[in-house]
Amino acid sequence: MVMPAQRIIKKYPNRRLYDTEVSRYITLEDIKNLVLDGVDFCVLNVKTDEDSTRNILMQIIAEQEHGSDAIFSVQSLTRIINCYGQTHQALLADYLQGSLELFSHQLKGFQQRIGKDAKNELTEQDIQLWKKMQKSFFASASMAAHDPESES
Repeated sequence: MVMPAQRIIKKYPNRRLYDTEVSRYITLEDIKNLVLDGVDFCVLNVKTDEDSTRNILMQIIAEQEHGSDAIFSVQSLTRIINCYGQTHQALLADYLQGSLELFSHQLKGFQQRIGKDAKNELTEQDIQLWKKMQKSFFASASMAAHDPESES
């Protein structure tokens, strides 16, 4: 089976985004819709040819966070920022990635099962898995924070 080519979005120095597939300039809202539609794309800086996809996705998240339905609290963002440059930065990245994958998996399972009993069962499973994941993360983070070799 042939895999479809990744859609290329060009980012120009004036911050404009050009979708090469539809041959027109697009907005961050259009990029957000590509994400929601499950389109595989890559944003390339025209001047440097470097991948700017993460930066564009972060801009979309920042715009979404301005609304009243923000996902990240000030405390959560502060904790994330405090992890940068620390020995446990990679641990946090893995934890967040695993949490989001677990959440997506459970959400798909929930969507496949309709009914109050299935909802309650999945919610309880989510809570137990989440508690287990948090316990493991904090145990690992605690060990990293108290590791005498990491202090030298």
